[in-house]
Amino acid sequence: MIDKTTKTLDNADFDAGEVLLIDKIFNVSSFSVVGRIKRILQIKKAGHAGTLDPFATGLLIVCTGKMTKQIYEFQDLSKTYTGTIKLGEKTPSMDAETEPIFVGDFNHLTKEIIVEAKKKFEGEIEQIPPMYSAIKYNGKSLYKFARKGREIKREPRKVNVARFEIKEVELPFVKFEIECSKGTYIRVLANDLGEELGCGGYLTELRRTRIGFYKVEDALLTDELKELRELDASI
Repeated sequence: MIDKTTKTLDNADFDAGEVLLIDKIFNVSSFSVVGRIKRILQIKKAGHAGTLDPFATGLLIVCTGKMTKQIYEFQDLSKTYTGTIKLGEKTPSMDAETEPIFVGDFNHLTKEIIVEAKKKFEGEIEQIPPMYSAIKYNGKSLYKFARKGREIKREPRKVNVARFEIKEVELPFVKFEIECSKGTYIRVLANDLGEELGCGGYLTELRRTRIGFYKVEDALLTDELKELRELDASI
């Protein structure tokens, strides 16, 4: 395991297989993070265990070498996220990557009303995957159709939201923490909560803080991984 406690990479065998805890920064794709790690470590084989959207930050588990065969085990673990929803508007992508449009007034809402509304989205629920996603249709990602203004019918999927806490309400912004199963779209939860409240809503911030028992506090930034590699090379 390569994480914050790692002082050196000397004993790591990246071809045989290692697990890295990475804290992904804002506006970088998960794919790009893996590419940079390959260059830093000078390895050919690596993959991440669960995509984070470019605008999201937080814990990304990256497996190298033969450990890539174990990626599915990490993907199946529950996830915890913190984030912010903006009420009164919605966007086509359900997050801040597309332009918002006004939906409705939110000034009548209270924290108590919002807490009551979010109960509908706890436990086992059904979600319709967003058009702005990497889900394939006829061999193409849905977001490619979405960017051309096409809507493709999607079937609802069952997911489990074990915990959905409203941490702070400062209208129009609502801060939350969610613990959920694999395959849960937090963007969809933000959008659906806005619909339930009758004023619209979209995700403005998202950070993944936990995957199973792995925590973002233990994760390295890619620059820190680079520093460890350079330190090893200089010894």
